[in-house]
Amino acid sequence: MKNLKFILIGICFGIILVKAEVISWFRIQEMFRFQSFHMYGNIICAIVVGIISVWLIKKFKVKTFSGEEVKIAPKTFSKGNVIGGFMFGLGWAMTGACPGPLFALVGSGLLIVAVVLLSAVLGTYVYGIMKDKLPH
Repeated sequence: MKNLKFILIGICFGIILVKAEVISWFRIQEMFRFQSFHMYGNIICAIVVGIISVWLIKKFKVKTFSGEEVKIAPKTFSKGNVIGGFMFGLGWAMTGACPGPLFALVGSGLLIVAVVLLSAVLGTYVYGIMKDKLPH
């Protein structure tokens, strides 16, 4: 019961992803072929919402449910960001699916996407094993 709110938020987020068509393979291919603004518009909106959210969190010193102040650590740039971004984009282009909506795709009945989901989990596991040897 403690995690019910997170499950409900996840379900709502999945519904939003499906209704906005951002999990559509066709929409993702249109984006990578520069044939439609649909996905770029959604990504730009998400960036703007993220910027405003972080600004509000910092301005009002928002606290977590347990009462701790939310702290956003500064990020440093490294060549690993470029390598990781390239791998992320390559996987996204090859599968037609960003890792976030994979659960929504499986929930929509596209069970073949479970292969992509398992591959993403496996890739995360391999990263966990190799992270000390990778550039950060």
